[in-house]
Amino acid sequence: MNWIEELEKVNEETKSTFGDISDDTLNKRPNPSKWSVAENFHHLIKVNESYFPLFIKLQNNSFQAPFIAKFSFFSRLFGNMIFQSVSDGGKKKVKTFPAWEPESNTYQNTISDFLLHQKMLAEKIREMQPFVEQNTIIHSPVNRLIVYPLPQALDIIVAHEWRHLDQAKQALKSLK
Repeated sequence: MNWIEELEKVNEETKSTFGDISDDTLNKRPNPSKWSVAENFHHLIKVNESYFPLFIKLQNNSFQAPFIAKFSFFSRLFGNMIFQSVSDGGKKKVKTFPAWEPESNTYQNTISDFLLHQKMLAEKIREMQPFVEQNTIIHSPVNRLIVYPLPQALDIIVAHEWRHLDQAKQALKSLK
């Protein structure tokens, strides 16, 4: 998967679908149990940015993989499970970790914040290329015992973006 190209596609779809919509509308929840468009995008920013400290540690050679990372069975198992859960088209509802919950239900500049974040994410992905080539095993930003290869982590990030873009579209559709 070309992650940068996929991010660009997400960006284009985000701009065309949500670019002209007011913050008030983006912040409306379709119902109390569903996230608003803005909450979906801010969740993506939180999740993606939680990987940045791991990426920095890889770059400055201070990353220490947990012991479980030595067993390829676990990294394949966890990586495949997570990828499947985020790439199912949103059919199965998955509860997020508390660290990744949106902090607020009122955001300003949601789409421009997200698109700016996407530029930073694309740059981080470019910087990770040597570690991608080595198939470096990393751990989840929220649980050191969940391990998977860095290329699969990037697949997960992109699939997760598509999932929440679809959820944001559904939230908007429910408001109309």
